[in-house]
Amino acid sequence: MENIKLKILLIEDDAIEVMKLKRAIKKLELSHELIEAKNGEEALVILRDDKVIPDVIFLDLNMPKINGLEFLRILRKDDVLKYIPTVMLTTSNNRKDVLACYETGVAGYIIKPLKYDDYVKKIEIALQYWSMNELIKA
Repeated sequence: MENIKLKILLIEDDAIEVMKLKRAIKKLELSHELIEAKNGEEALVILRDDKVIPDVIFLDLNMPKINGLEFLRILRKDDVLKYIPTVMLTTSNNRKDVLACYETGVAGYIIKPLKYDDYVKKIEIALQYWSMNELIKA
């Protein structure tokens, strides 16, 4: 199967989590492009720059300024950005959070496991899935 190079926007305020995703992508020997934003405000600035439209967004739920759910609501109201698949990558297994995200149009909800090897496996599966999807280019 052909390995498609994805442009991934990671919106995450925890530097350790950013490093963990980078390490997982490197360990899996994938060549995806990772764009980083520390919060929802920073991500909106990046996204509104016409030159940067990611194939998929990995979004943390609990962040300062604009949390993940608020960011998702803003994204879904934008005529261009609403088509970008957005996946929650979070530690929250709270049923209310899961339901609220799906009601708002999240494309997936991944709970970060405690074990690093389990995390890598989940990331591998998620990236394989989005690599074989027909993605809409705005």
